[in-house]
Amino acid sequence: MSRLAGALWVLNIFLDTIGHLSFKAAASTKATAEQSRWRRMFGSVYLWIGIACFCLEFAVWFALLSLIPLSQAVLIGSINIVVVMLAGRLLFRERLDPLRLTGMALIAAGVALAGGTL
Repeated sequence: MSRLAGALWVLNIFLDTIGHLSFKAAASTKATAEQSRWRRMFGSVYLWIGIACFCLEFAVWFALLSLIPLSQAVLIGSINIVVVMLAGRLLFRERLDPLRLTGMALIAAGVALAGGTL
């Protein structure tokens, strides 16, 4: 994988992770009434950060696809799952049980086998 493809891959992981974490932060708002909850979520800066990150990620993904085959991009893109799970654990104290840890290890091994090493 070229240096540019590697940089785009890392940027894609970063934008995807920030997007997911931002959506989680926006969805974690405390409100009593359902309508009030939705208003708070749509007024949250985290929601708009998440939307911006996913829009940027879309462009980065196209750039990455112009440099490497789709089959490789999809496989190495799976590492996003692992990064988001780890970030969710760190920032939101989400649980990582042995089954999820095993899944993360298998995904990471698959990414390494697919050519995800820089």
